[in-house]
Amino acid sequence: MPDLLEGIRVVDLGEHVAGTLAAVLLADQGADVVHVDRPGAPDTATDAFYLRGKRRIALDLHDEADLDVARRLVEGADVVVDDLRPGILAGLGLAYEQLRERAPRVVHLSLPPFAPDDPRHAVAGGECVVDAATACCRLRTGEEPAGWDPGRPTYSAVPVASNFAAFLGAAGVVAALVERGRSGRGQQVTVPLHDAVFEAIGDAGAFPTARGPAVQHPLRANGSGTYACADGRHVQYNPIGGSRRFLTWFLDAAGRPEWTASTDDTLLRTRLTGLFATRPAAEWEALGARAGVPLAAVRTAQEWLRTPHAAESGAVVRLDDPVLGPTPMAGAAVEVVGRPARLRPRHLPDADRAAVLGEPVPALPRPAPGPPGGRTRPLEGLRVLDLTQVLAGPTSARLLGELGAAVTKINAPQRRVGAHGAVNRGKDSILLDVEREAGQEVFWALAERADVIVQNFTPGTAERYGIGAAHVLARCPQVVHVSISCYGATGPWATGRGYETQAQAATGIMARAGGDGPPAVLGPYNLLDYGTGVLGAYAALLGVLHRERTGTGLALATSLARTASQHQAGLLLGATDGPAGPWALGEHTLNGFQRGADGWFALAADPGDLPRLAEVPGLHELAGLDATGPDGPGAEKLALLLADLFARRPVAGWVRDLVAAGVGAHAVLGLADVLADPSARARGVVVTQVSEDVGEVTAPGIALGLSATPLRVGAPARRPGSDAGKVLAEAGLAGAMTDLERAWAVQTAGLPDAWPPG
Repeated sequence: MPDLLEGIRVVDLGEHVAGTLAAVLLADQGADVVHVDRPGAPDTATDAFYLRGKRRIALDLHDEADLDVARRLVEGADVVVDDLRPGILAGLGLAYEQLRERAPRVVHLSLPPFAPDDPRHAVAGGECVVDAATACCRLRTGEEPAGWDPGRPTYSAVPVASNFAAFLGAAGVVAALVERGRSGRGQQVTVPLHDAVFEAIGDAGAFPTARGPAVQHPLRANGSGTYACADGRHVQYNPIGGSRRFLTWFLDAAGRPEWTASTDDTLLRTRLTGLFATRPAAEWEALGARAGVPLAAVRTAQEWLRTPHAAESGAVVRLDDPVLGPTPMAGAAVEVVGRPARLRPRHLPDADRAAVLGEPVPALPRPAPGPPGGRTRPLEGLRVLDLTQVLAGPTSARLLGELGAAVTKINAPQRRVGAHGAVNRGKDSILLDVEREAGQEVFWALAERADVIVQNFTPGTAERYGIGAAHVLARCPQVVHVSISCYGATGPWATGRGYETQAQAATGIMARAGGDGPPAVLGPYNLLDYGTGVLGAYAALLGVLHRERTGTGLALATSLARTASQHQAGLLLGATDGPAGPWALGEHTLNGFQRGADGWFALAADPGDLPRLAEVPGLHELAGLDATGPDGPGAEKLALLLADLFARRPVAGWVRDLVAAGVGAHAVLGLADVLADPSARARGVVVTQVSEDVGEVTAPGIALGLSATPLRVGAPARRPGSDAGKVLAEAGLAGAMTDLERAWAVQTAGLPDAWPPG
């Protein structure tokens, strides 16, 4: 089978993480990616990942001859990727508006720091600037070290904003290619880094408006938490779910079944603290796997790379890099089940100049007249069957619905449906027991009409029910089947249960967040759950594009562990661990968080910006200081001076004057301020809807922009199971409701809440 994006030509103009990662995601699926380097730009260790699988040519876009080459490459491409600030490409004649008449089939992916219609569109948007603007620089509640100031920000080397923009951008590109197959025309795909973070905010920013944002509570249910073990290492244990079953299974396996009789959480945590201290972490991890509970030993990122599971699952691969030699790195974000990824190491700078310049510019066909009635969303007319739970899988299906698909959501009867109002909007909902024979009859009736099925059963469970990918494709060969799990479909940990916290623990993210202290869950938002949700949608879109080309479905998969590897891709190369721990404030003195007289703000500058900084009112004392770098002889003096100067004025004045000087800066906001931002609401990044249960609700909206076929927010989620009659009627089972209820296969009464009770 050819690679899923074989024959797709991509020109990668990316200079930062967002653009280069989006292009890697396309290259990993077989696209022919040509990366344009700036002449003389040094190769770095991280390029082993961010430039893998790409051909390379060095072009000076300020030289007319090289610019002409770039224009010819872009006009002959299927996809162009850039992550520059608005206006830069326009000055070169390479903006989408300038190209669409000459190259109407091009899909142009733009990944700016802020949206073109955001008042901050001209702000230089370093990662810390976007983190400050989205409250993505706070510790998770319950993970604070002793003496922590709750107003203090924290800096993570994991580029959450850039990564989410890349994930969404790759999905948007494939969606636009699917739509291009009907209309013959390309369009612009836009994912501002700022807006992309709203996908990560997810349910943390979804609430009945009258209540305001929910207060985040520590992860403590049923004894959840991070525990020290006999060998000084830690495990992350998270027995959450719809019941206390995981806690019971664990205590039975640990020889303490009598502890299940108590419901005193404080007593339980005290007992578990003592219990975990009696054995080494590896033994507890093995016991947890045997018991079938979510429990993982905390590893560093380098330890994760060396696990047999990382390699066997495909979350990590080893490529023969031309500079570093055999090098372990993040694998493909999405796998085609049953086929190893065909990944290629990076090329050296300008290695492909002769080949690229010698190729004729493809004569791409002019678009035929569009379909009657105009262009439609990419997945219009397709049906998605969503069997997933919690956050990652439902997010995948929600995105597919916003792209135009009709989504049917299946949840198990007689259980609470977590975050339903946030992740299941726009879906028809039925509470159906697919383990029962009567429920399976409904499942197969729905599957035979489906184009995409998304499921996140623990690997092996769907197969035991007889509804796994192989069963589905044997009976419904047209289906694109996407599986989502914690650790992946293959490898020694494949059948292990886990959530966000277990995947963070196993892959090094918690160790990084803890730094020199105890390991900690990273970030106020679920970067793995929601990141995997976006990558699950990317997988489905790849499958749909493949089906459009070949007429057949296929099985794809992704996992929280794969997403964790993507999030840390640049850090896994081992050149640097980057800043770590809750006390970290930035990459260096000029790039990170600073304290003003009344709060904190982000500063995004480099040593070369010191002369510009010295012209800012209040910073004239910087004139003439050493600018040799963050570790140079003047670095400590610079840090002390900046701290003193910034403490003299309020944040608002500093941000205003720094931005006016062309330096990236932004006040550190709280989540409530982020969600109330008028610009975000005007762009639809934050939306309000009216729920039949609780009245007006507020939630993150649309972060992915398609210029010709924009996404649409789905209708507010009703109570789970509210659409059973409609779903059964569309499946041809309108008269079966009573029998299904008698067989305990469908629930229609006593439905769970759509939103948590106030």
